[in-house]
Amino acid sequence: MEVSDNKITVPGFEKFSTVQDILEQNKILINEINTNHDLRTPEALARNVVLIRELNNNTAKVVELYKDISASFEDLGKEGDGNSAPTPTSAA
Repeated sequence: MEVSDNKITVPGFEKFSTVQDILEQNKILINEINTNHDLRTPEALARNVVLIRELNNNTAKVVELYKDISASFEDLGKEGDGNSAPTPTSAA
């Protein structure tokens, strides 16, 4: 984590923007898939095969980005004064 000009920069945080862009693209793909499904023409249904593959690939990218973000936050928790995150204690 870096602090400059009263702004905190968290490594990996910029990936949220990429995730949001992909999710917006997926929204457009899903709308087109639904439209094509309603049309039920051979061309529209064939186009859906391509769109569904793209949607699947995008979803896999989002999963990988979330893994990276999670790892960045995990690393951030390990930084600092060297203390690990507190663990809950059991009440006796």
